[in-house]
Amino acid sequence: MKTELKDPSALPTVPSPDAGSTVLKKVDWSDFRDHLATADKEGRRMWIHPRKPKGKLYDARKMVSWVLLVIMFAGPFIRIQGNPLLMINIVERKFVILGQVFWPQDLPIFAVAMLVFLTGIVIFTAAFGRLWCGWTCPQTVLMEMVFRRIEYWIEGDSHQQKALAKAPWTASKIAKKVGKQAVFFGLSFLIGNTLLAYIIGTEELQKIVTDNPMNHLKGLTFMVLFTLIFYGIFARFREQACTFICPYGRFQSTLLDENSIVVAYDHKRGEHRGILHRKETPAQRKEAGKGDCVDCKQCVTVCPTGIDIRDGTQMECVNCTACIDACDSVMSKVGRPTGLIRYASLNGIERGEKLRATPRLIGYGVVLVALIALFLYLLFTRSEVQTTLLRAPGALFQQMPNGKISNLYVVKLVNKTHREIPVEMKLENVQGEIRVMGRDLRIPAEKLVEVSVLIELDPSVLRSGNHPLQIGVYHGEKRIEKLKTVFVGPRASTVTQP
Repeated sequence: MKTELKDPSALPTVPSPDAGSTVLKKVDWSDFRDHLATADKEGRRMWIHPRKPKGKLYDARKMVSWVLLVIMFAGPFIRIQGNPLLMINIVERKFVILGQVFWPQDLPIFAVAMLVFLTGIVIFTAAFGRLWCGWTCPQTVLMEMVFRRIEYWIEGDSHQQKALAKAPWTASKIAKKVGKQAVFFGLSFLIGNTLLAYIIGTEELQKIVTDNPMNHLKGLTFMVLFTLIFYGIFARFREQACTFICPYGRFQSTLLDENSIVVAYDHKRGEHRGILHRKETPAQRKEAGKGDCVDCKQCVTVCPTGIDIRDGTQMECVNCTACIDACDSVMSKVGRPTGLIRYASLNGIERGEKLRATPRLIGYGVVLVALIALFLYLLFTRSEVQTTLLRAPGALFQQMPNGKISNLYVVKLVNKTHREIPVEMKLENVQGEIRVMGRDLRIPAEKLVEVSVLIELDPSVLRSGNHPLQIGVYHGEKRIEKLKTVFVGPRASTVTQP
């Protein structure tokens, strides 16, 4: 999109790198911030047909994307010690990460893990900009490496897609459009089912697929809903998901500074722009005050969000590196060094500085290391069994026929492992007896067991109405948890002797 200069006399000037303060051109570097590249002056959407990228960085992105796609679609089926690689079952409040099962009782660990993740994003963005978006974000990977490539296969490259969009409706156009949308919907269905498998597990998903749909209306509803959402994103919404919905683009603006490495245009080397005339030598361009940028606009036509990277760092830029490959290809053809558009910082372009550890990055790093240490501590000290001991609601102490005083408690035990665990409860600070009512304390794998426990104490140990108790929960000889509670009884002077 060409920038319209309304008042050239009021615009900043760009000096030639070799001409001192000689004014070469009035360039508008702010107009692009007043509007979106994907919307016209009336606010209507301008549909983007980016040219198919190619180059070394694009090939590297394809390799990374294929690995991520394999992990994404195979993730629900990969088992570690019988558990999936990743499952976020909000319904049953069961979370599995790398085969480890986490329950609501592990909320502190989960909260610290989220802080580690967010802090990692902060420090990574402050150092390398929006690199995550261009290389590993599921939205970008699926859009650019799956849906967009299918679109190129069916409708052709950018100019062919534009011509097809303007062409009248013929049998060939209908076949291409309908065929493309059918493939897009089928892929969206596959992605939606994969997401559902990450939530409810592959076993439940198989039941929904193979069993009578009427028996799984809730699961079927979510299956259809996820399919429609992904179809809307990848078939219609596309780059607007990165611009309007994802907060990361706006979030990065508070983190980037002049030392952050981003996809950047070397304006010192490129300006002032000028079309390369036939037989024009580099010396002649230099003498005419022209930079290396030949104003071919290949960096614009290949951009999946429709921006001109020569305008500077922009919220819409997802660091996909398509413009780097396109510019390097042109520079090679015209006999100029590559890297006119490259990974660089503002200070790197202006002063030739490399990435360095700024006080802000050091501060973020210290916070990240502290959070990781806290996360590892919580993870390695996490007990296999989570036990909750509460007094039975409404129950009072009772004097037994043998003269002892009893209290009734309710015990809830959660087995966080994938194996059955037998446990035993012992009084540790007082002589007495613990009796489990109705069953042995054998906790099935990944299950919650609730039992009633009767604790009996001799009246002689009750010095007051309330006596503190410490109870150990043992697996074999190993104490896996220590509980504290209060034993309620009469004062010693009021106890009736048998």
